[in-house]
Amino acid sequence: MSKRPWLTRNLKVVSGVSLLQDAASELLYPLMPILLTSVLGAPAAVVGAVEGIAEGVAAGTKVVAGRVSDRFRKRPLVGLGYGLAAVGKVLVAAASVWPVVLAGRAVDRLGKGIRGAPRDALLVQDIPVEARGRAFGFHRTADTAGAVIGPLIALAGYELLDHRLRPLLWIAVVPALASVALVSLVREVPGAAEAAQAVPPPLRSPGPFEPPRRFWWVVAVVGLFSLINFPDALLLLRLHEIGFGVTGVILAYVGYNLVYTVLSYPAGVVADRLSPQTVFAVGLLVFAVVYFGLGVTENHAVAWLLLGGYGAYTGLTDGVGKAWVSGLLPAGAQGTGQGIFQGVLGAGVLVAGIWAGLAWDGDGHLPLMVSGVAAGVIGLTLLLAPRPVRA
Repeated sequence: MSKRPWLTRNLKVVSGVSLLQDAASELLYPLMPILLTSVLGAPAAVVGAVEGIAEGVAAGTKVVAGRVSDRFRKRPLVGLGYGLAAVGKVLVAAASVWPVVLAGRAVDRLGKGIRGAPRDALLVQDIPVEARGRAFGFHRTADTAGAVIGPLIALAGYELLDHRLRPLLWIAVVPALASVALVSLVREVPGAAEAAQAVPPPLRSPGPFEPPRRFWWVVAVVGLFSLINFPDALLLLRLHEIGFGVTGVILAYVGYNLVYTVLSYPAGVVADRLSPQTVFAVGLLVFAVVYFGLGVTENHAVAWLLLGGYGAYTGLTDGVGKAWVSGLLPAGAQGTGQGIFQGVLGAGVLVAGIWAGLAWDGDGHLPLMVSGVAAGVIGLTLLLAPRPVRA
């Protein structure tokens, strides 16, 4: 194990940026269906369409942004991404018709797509490969702490403001803008090859992208899984269908994010000691239990436990997946590789949302059960597959 410090300045700053932005995003997220249907009068189908289009925009952008971030300076791209996310939230807060909400969500997710890969590349700057699991775990913990804070603010504000949504929507803009300002504290150090060549960063060629074959294997396996991984909004819809009210849905969402927050860092530490593949596989098995369980139960206590399990799945896979991919990539290809990986996942979730929405048929039990079984097969296969020996 390397003695180089892993808790770097960039990791701390980027984690703070993500906490603020996620607090803003997750303040809005559980309120979005209410805004669209109850305030703006949109049909229920629009809720799925808005999230699907938004995720599609993010997925397509991530692939391009990753490649661009290996050619240009990364910090300006990160700042642009968070800035667009803030603009998107302003559009949502100001919306008087649902197409403006769609535009706002699309701009928000465009920003997410632009910032993701270059942010993750800066995050691992000067962090040894064998410590990247805990680094990404630390980042996901901070990010998801924002996802706990945001819904709690939404719930408190929803009650204190007599169920008026407009003031809450504008409150979400404040931490979004603060995250943009904090990006200025991120440091970007040019690579050794770049310094030796004395080539201005905006003009250098990123060179061919030639990762090891195992990178493509990981992308293929996780991409296959993403085809059965619905947007979270459908899980919240399932809770509503079995009798959860607005407050219950928001609290269940907080519980999910709380478990996600608590497990993200320990999962990264375990991934560094065992292997990211093992931890990710266990996460998929937890996912299988959660989806199948939500497909068959109408018991509220069981549903609460399953939402907590869903937080465990996310904690075991989100940061670990990024660390897994990062460890397979050379320093000069981190942005491109992360962009491809995250773009494939986003595209898969978009497809999953479309087919699951078409098969939902009123209560969602069939697509949830199908996805649960499929995830169990993929998780067992990944758990039993050979792992490469570390150098």
